[in-house]
This record gives sequence, C-alpha cells and structure tokens, in this order.
Amino acid sequence: EGGSRRSGWGLLVTAGVGGTLVALYAVATPFVTPALRKVCLPFVPATAAQIQNVLKMLENRSGSLVDIGSGDGRIVIAAAKKGFQAVGYELNPWLVWYSRYRAWRDGVHQNTKFYISDLWKVSFSHYRNVVVFGVPQMMPQLEKKLEEELECNARIIACRFPFPCWIPDHTTGEGIDTVWAYDLKHSRACETKSLEITPKTES
Repeated sequence: EGGSRRSGWGLLVTAGVGGTLVALYAVATPFVTPALRKVCLPFVPATAAQIQNVLKMLENRSGSLVDIGSGDGRIVIAAAKKGFQAVGYELNPWLVWYSRYRAWRDGVHQNTKFYISDLWKVSFSHYRNVVVFGVPQMMPQLEKKLEEELECNARIIACRFPFPCWIPDHTTGEGIDTVWAYDLKHSRACETKSLEITPKTES
C-alpha cells in the first residue's frame, strides 16, 4: 500500500512538473521567437516621457494612426484618448491580448484595434500617422517600405532610433526618450511622385 501511495505521488509530481513546463513554454515562446528572427524586435515598454513626446509630435494631426510593434498597447491607447482611430501591430499574441484588455479597461476599445501580425507582411498605405519603436538593424529596410507605401501627407514618428537616410522635420526629448518626426511630403520620393501625377499644361 505504501509503495502504491508513493507511486501515486510520483505520478502527481511528474504531471505537475510537466504541466508547469508546458505552461512556461507556451508563455515564453512568443517572447523568445522574435529573438530568433533575422531582425530582432524585443519588447521594451515605452516610458512616460516617450509617450508624451509622441503625443507632442501628433499635435494638430488627425486621421488614422498605426503603432508598428505596439507591445503592450500604451502608445495606441494614449493616441486613442486624444481622438485618433489607433491600430497596433504586434507579433507577440500575449501582448496583443493584454493590449486589448488595457484598451477595454481604459474605455477606448471602440477606437483601438490590435492585430497579431508580422510588420513585413502588412501594408501601411492607408495610415496618415505612423509610430515606430524599432532597432537599428531594421530601420533601413523599414524606411524603404514606408516610403513606398505611405501617402505624401503621412507623418512617421520614430522612437529610440532615427531612420538612417531621412532628415527629421521635428525632434524632441533626450537620450532614450528622443523622438524624431518625419513628414513624408518633404522627401524626394514624394516630390517626384507629385511631379509624375501633375498634368502637363500646353504653352
């Protein structure tokens, strides 16, 4: 009887340890997987100063807003509170679900949407305001993608790291809280695009 009881306890312990490991794997995988990609975009929460700097760059702006790599949703939620229809794209499903909960808790769930998606597989062509929390390795490729997709009235706001080729129209903050704003209408690509669509006039 004693052996059978010990055997039962052994099975319970094994099952408990196994279940814990499975749960840890399920929780940790979405955080670890991005690090295995060619370009790693780790989750680092935006500071209160960064959020305020982003909102400052959005003053007198309107239209839709997207946060690329939205993390726990704090930028999207802050923008929604300022009246934007705000959307976040994030690869980590746990962070997306938490973002949706936070938006519901803060009463802005009707003005926010969060998607589980790889940013390289999404077109941002219909957004007028773009917020990016990137890393240096991804900025050149993302710069090219946004320049090809966005309309000339778009504003791109980069946090922590600037774009390599664009010259910012506005800058605010210091250190890790620095934010750079780029108005795409000032880029050479947009000027060329406008010349292409301007009808020729006869002299």
